[in-house]
Amino acid sequence: MSTPQAYIVDAIRTPVGKRNGSLAKVHPADLGAHVISAIVERTGIDPNVVDDVVFGCVDTIGPQAGNIARTAWLTAGMPLGVPGTTVDRQCGSSQQAIHFAAQGVMSGTQDVVLAGGVQNMSAIPISQAMIAGQELGFTTPTAESVGWHKRFGDAEISQFVGADMMAKRWDISRRDMEEWALQSHERARAAIAAGRFDNENVPLGDCVVDECPRETSLEKMASLDVLAPGSDLTAAVASQICDGASATLVVSEKALKEYGLTPRARIHHLSVRGDDPVMMLSAPIPATKYALEKTGLGIDDIDVVEINEAFAPVVLAWLKETGADPERVNRNGGGIALGHPLGATGAKLFATLLNELERTGGRYGLQTMCEGGGTANVTVIERLG
Repeated sequence: MSTPQAYIVDAIRTPVGKRNGSLAKVHPADLGAHVISAIVERTGIDPNVVDDVVFGCVDTIGPQAGNIARTAWLTAGMPLGVPGTTVDRQCGSSQQAIHFAAQGVMSGTQDVVLAGGVQNMSAIPISQAMIAGQELGFTTPTAESVGWHKRFGDAEISQFVGADMMAKRWDISRRDMEEWALQSHERARAAIAAGRFDNENVPLGDCVVDECPRETSLEKMASLDVLAPGSDLTAAVASQICDGASATLVVSEKALKEYGLTPRARIHHLSVRGDDPVMMLSAPIPATKYALEKTGLGIDDIDVVEINEAFAPVVLAWLKETGADPERVNRNGGGIALGHPLGATGAKLFATLLNELERTGGRYGLQTMCEGGGTANVTVIERLG
């Protein structure tokens, strides 16, 4: 008996709204409902046959609390009988949602799963859940833990610290980071002008195109103050605060036949690995190595790569370690230019990966991203058709 396969029927996202931009006032449930409704309409799937809705979200407080996956599904007017669950693997939350969806299908226990993510960072600022804990006497998620302190001491757990550590360890200069950031903006603006995101974007209200890319220069970047004394990081080499939602429909071979669906890609590999939680952002490197070893693929077999630009040194260190061709990596820009709506980013990048594979005629696409806690998901897909 052949191993059950997980197929991708469609992958979409909202255009990303910049901080306090067009999506800032949209309730997260309505953001999520928008992509849910859009993917149901685009695929023609009967919502009653969906086995589960798995959504990523970070800082699940206020309007993002109470299982936003289920709330968004119901807000979209979908059937009461379909459940939902919310995943928090920090920045990789909706990539993990796709993994859980695919694993449900590959296990043979589910046939149709809607995965995605949502985040309104304008309404709920980053790390707001951690800040809320301070009112209850906890300064950080780990500081009051005896066991954590025994193992990791009082080292600051911060993405900024992690990005600095990576820049120093891999000898990445401020100029290196700024050149990558400039390229990200240039690629993103070119992609928008060429309509490369049109097939994945489902406009919402006044948000009809990605709002974060901007015209800048190395001179402008060089004039910015660093984020901390002794650091080479500036806001120019970090991902942008923004708002958005994303969704992917994952189905079994049985569902393809039964519901007359056409697959665009197949899940080739799923894995997640961990690394130093203090450096935090370096896990894509060992995770990619692990994925390539498991699949038997070489880095040159990968036609398109999407690696989240949480900070420029994440991508630059990964490139140094993997030897990947930079021309195949984030071809249409990344989080520095296009934004990083936390819980929505994983499935957002997945939509871009799929569409870029189709545009270029590539076979294999690889997605990875750094995550709080020092972990990284890796997804490899094979384009079909």
